[in-house]
Amino acid sequence: MNKVTTYFKESYKELLEKVTWPSWSELQQSTVIMLVAILLITFLVYIMDIISNGVLKFIYSLFS
Repeated sequence: MNKVTTYFKESYKELLEKVTWPSWSELQQSTVIMLVAILLITFLVYIMDIISNGVLKFIYSLFS
């Protein structure tokens, strides 16, 4: 039980003293960057889906 208590005490100490938390402006900037990246990746996957759908429909039309 002593090891568990020591673990939680050390984890709490590390959380307060060793972790560097971002400022509010850094957090907002990172959030905007992530949202733009997510939207870009979503758009690229959507385009790839449309292209692959068209290619597969063409291939299926050749055999039917």
